[in-house]
Amino acid sequence: MRHPASTESINTARRSFFDGGSEPRGLVSDTILASWRRCRMQGLVADAQPNLALVERHQLGEMQEQYDVLRRLCRPELEALYASANHAGSIVVLTAPDGFILDALGNADFLDKAARVSLRPGAPWSEAATGTNAIGTALIERRAIEVRGGEHYYAPHKVLSCSASPIFDPHGEVVGVLDLSGESSSHHLHALGMVQLAVEQIEHRLFESDFDGADIVRIQPDAALLGTAREGMLVFEAHKLVAANRHALRLLGMDWSELGKRRYDELFASALPRPGSVAGMRCQSGEMVHARRDVPRQTSAPSRATRSTHVKPLRSPAPVFSVTINEAIDRSVRLLDADIPLLLQGETGTGKEVVARELHRRSARTGAPFIAVNCAALPESLIESELFGYLPGAFTGARRDGSPGLLREADGGTLFLDELGDMPLAMQSRLLRVLQEREVTPLGGSRAHPIDVTVIAATHRDLAAAAERGEFRSDLYYRIAQSTLRLPALREHVDLASVIEQLWRALGGDQIPMHLHPELVQDLAGRRWPGNLRQLVGLLRSLMALGNVGSVLTRHDLPDDLQMQSGTSARTLPHGNLSGSLESIELHAIDEAIATCDGNVAAAARKLGVSRSTIYRRLAQHGAD
Repeated sequence: MRHPASTESINTARRSFFDGGSEPRGLVSDTILASWRRCRMQGLVADAQPNLALVERHQLGEMQEQYDVLRRLCRPELEALYASANHAGSIVVLTAPDGFILDALGNADFLDKAARVSLRPGAPWSEAATGTNAIGTALIERRAIEVRGGEHYYAPHKVLSCSASPIFDPHGEVVGVLDLSGESSSHHLHALGMVQLAVEQIEHRLFESDFDGADIVRIQPDAALLGTAREGMLVFEAHKLVAANRHALRLLGMDWSELGKRRYDELFASALPRPGSVAGMRCQSGEMVHARRDVPRQTSAPSRATRSTHVKPLRSPAPVFSVTINEAIDRSVRLLDADIPLLLQGETGTGKEVVARELHRRSARTGAPFIAVNCAALPESLIESELFGYLPGAFTGARRDGSPGLLREADGGTLFLDELGDMPLAMQSRLLRVLQEREVTPLGGSRAHPIDVTVIAATHRDLAAAAERGEFRSDLYYRIAQSTLRLPALREHVDLASVIEQLWRALGGDQIPMHLHPELVQDLAGRRWPGNLRQLVGLLRSLMALGNVGSVLTRHDLPDDLQMQSGTSARTLPHGNLSGSLESIELHAIDEAIATCDGNVAAAARKLGVSRSTIYRRLAQHGAD
């Protein structure tokens, strides 16, 4: 990462390049210098006022409609950055692949200043139209770019400091740009990191959307990061790699140009894990990664030729809760209203954030802020300043007005700490002190600010066991686990058929109209669903997308691999055992797997997606009990 040029060196570079006609090497980065050269070759006059032709209002509406899918996929990240930008005197910008601005959210005062330099919806910010700028230059460089003050080609744009990153689809095509822009006099030190983090989340969601129901292979050296935006994602067709995200390409030492050319055996020296399981895999480079393979729910992944990013996605389902979970939510709300923290536990895909938002909605704090913090997705370098906030001048590049931090933004409302088990130990210590004392001291400050928050934490990990092993602070565990709510895996629902029908209605199946045959519902209700609600919703969306309006879908409409499985035998946990403890359910699952594999523990371990040593250890623990 380059060190930013000082204002003095930038001014010297401008005089050298624009007035003296010489190359100011070492005064600005090679990226900025290359962009200046391109702009000069196109005949752009640096001291002139850019003559930007904004599209008409109706054209902007058509453009926004054309990229409606992109805008909706990016909306959560735009709003999250907007919450920060609103305090920092900045704006968040989303553009189309050609650099035209689709949306701009942010501080009202700065929006007015930005409009004076046409940083607003309908304006073209490609390099050819607007000179050197973070959006246009990021599109050319195909990577994240910062352009500060006088590094902009046009002199009137020197009031801006901009950080932008292109958004890539799974085939390496740029589908848009996310940008955070503010005044050059108050550049945020972490602006580019914040944008890159947001783009990671968007690209992860885009991959899931494009390949909903496909055979996705997820890889990560750290098993705890599987399922987060930090995981590598790969899709193979006929043993060839046809789609990947940036994390996967980085792990494999590849670039986008190699998609469609590299075979599986050129990348990995071990076999793929079975669908629905997690296993270790060795790359041809010798590096070991953890890999999880999704259960495919359609015959093949959509190809580049047939895929369209402009098809409107089906709507997300409204929350669907069983009677038991509804009652548990009501009990938990009473505990939260009594200021007793809650820990949500459950497998990946069981809907922990959905339940957390419902708890907030039903609580006495409804209408107050609900601040969600993904402890696994927030970079360690950002987590302290983002959580606890900082004073002006706390560090180089800090916002002119400082930042209150997410903890203070949650004041009066609910703080949701998702994947708390992945928070660094050093941050756990400081978080514990905040939760105990109910006050936050920002970075660079000495005065503590009182906060009043309801705390909901969530994890897929066994925090009690992690605390025993020293991997999680036991004092923090006992502080946030004063009450717990375990969300059952989908296979544990007593009346899964009813859940399936409710989800189908929530997705809008009855309004299309399109219906599920009762035998299909019973077949789906008999399956194990290792991916839980996320997996089931993906299948229902696939059925809805592939079915015909007015039709009744049957088992024959399922993807081939699911047709080959028997729904009545796929469910390995009988309803009668679901009321026991987590330990009894776990032991039953192990016993079932060993019996199914004729006593072969290695095969049972592969079936369960765990190691043999894990099975032996669990059996020994249960035997000792």
